[in-house]
Amino acid sequence: MLTIHAADEVRYRWDDPEPVKSGAVAVEGSRVAAVGPLAEIQERFQGARVRHWPGVLGPARIHEGPLPEAPTPRERIHAVLKSGALAVLEEYAGTPELRAVAERNGVAVLPGARPMVLVRGGRADLAVLDESGVCVATVCAGRLVHRRR
Repeated sequence: MLTIHAADEVRYRWDDPEPVKSGAVAVEGSRVAAVGPLAEIQERFQGARVRHWPGVLGPARIHEGPLPEAPTPRERIHAVLKSGALAVLEEYAGTPELRAVAERNGVAVLPGARPMVLVRGGRADLAVLDESGVCVATVCAGRLVHRRR
């Protein structure tokens, strides 16, 4: 199913100097089908389901520090998802349990930080942040894995 994620602003990367106002990301399966102004995306993908999010939509982030404290590895990874991140650094995911939970949830374990970018054909890993920088939604490979109520 094709889904369009629309927001007040879309950034190809978080430091993007020229975000797309009233933008959207079309997601087909686990991949980004298109990024651009909402009107253009809706015209191109007529009949697609549209999810409107408040705030700024961009690529999922990398959690670059120690994982949040929680009673179980599953809850620690879930806290990462709630922050809009879909990658953690290898140095902070050292136990087999944490790595297994990360893998099951589509969270990448990276050797180092790298820029996260929205690109056509890339994996549909998205984060939506409100005006204060709090994560409103996280999409992992096209699946909504976190939504703030």
